[in-house]
Amino acid sequence: MVCASAVLVLALMPAPPDALSTGWDKANHLLAFAVLGMLARWGWHSHWRWPALLAFGAAIELLQAQAPPREASWADLGADALGLALAAGLLLVIRRWRLA
Repeated sequence: MVCASAVLVLALMPAPPDALSTGWDKANHLLAFAVLGMLARWGWHSHWRWPALLAFGAAIELLQAQAPPREASWADLGADALGLALAAGLLLVIRRWRLA
């Protein structure tokens, strides 16, 4: 919950701090949602976690459309989805590595 709150605050700030940026907006989205996906898997044992996190990303985009100078972007939502896919892939690798 703390991580999701931090992502929301950073997403709605007019200008997030440079120290918390990768330097590329899409990489920020990918990294944030990869971390959220990993944390959600370890803390939220429901098959609804992935759709819920993607809906969270969509909600952020809708809120950004209302918060100038931010703006909504399909590409940002796509980066969120890729971050979740990355998390799922990493979790699969970790699971197989632990079983080996």
